[in-house]
Amino acid sequence: MSGKPKLYYFNGRGRMESIRWLLAAAGVEFEECFLETKDDLTKLRKDGSLLFQQVPMVEIDGMKMVQSRAIGNYIAMKYNLYGKDLKERALIDMYVEAVIDLNELLMTHPFQPADKKEQHFATIVEKATNRYFPVYEKVLKDHGQDFLVGNQFSRADVQLLETLLMAEECKPDILAKFPLLQSFKARISNIPTVKKFLQPGSQRKPPLQEKDVPKLMKIFH
Repeated sequence: MSGKPKLYYFNGRGRMESIRWLLAAAGVEFEECFLETKDDLTKLRKDGSLLFQQVPMVEIDGMKMVQSRAIGNYIAMKYNLYGKDLKERALIDMYVEAVIDLNELLMTHPFQPADKKEQHFATIVEKATNRYFPVYEKVLKDHGQDFLVGNQFSRADVQLLETLLMAEECKPDILAKFPLLQSFKARISNIPTVKKFLQPGSQRKPPLQEKDVPKLMKIFH
């Protein structure tokens, strides 16, 4: 059996994408096993691979890990992306949890019914520009370092960059009023492992298209 982590999910972003980002940022090669049909998911459930009957699931270090936050925490700890002490870890957790909240909004946009899409888009822009991005802009200003926590690349930097890029896909000028976040984006994007993941042909997934939604619904519902 390969020593590489093995990721079980559909061939798209969803809740696995942040895990892909973390592994890639840590310079860890991974394999992917894509769920193509409902039968693929049923098989994993029947053979006992899914503790809570759901994906994402990652095989790593002899474990079959589920729950995306638990997986992210494990990878961050294993590959030294989790700060140097308890206080730094608490800050990383706070910053990451807020990023996840915004990420969830962005991720669910393609699933909105046509009559709710405009309002949902407005909610994304409002929360990003009034609730979340001002906080990270202030953190970078007050901290005065290249990274969000300590002066070391961490999970918080990885997940914030992922979400900034997703937000720009949604609205290209969404960072216009946040110069420090623009600089942060450029800086973190140039870290060699991250830069590699951002190149065409990597395991990074494209934005989910509306045409893909029915296929996903068939797998998961």
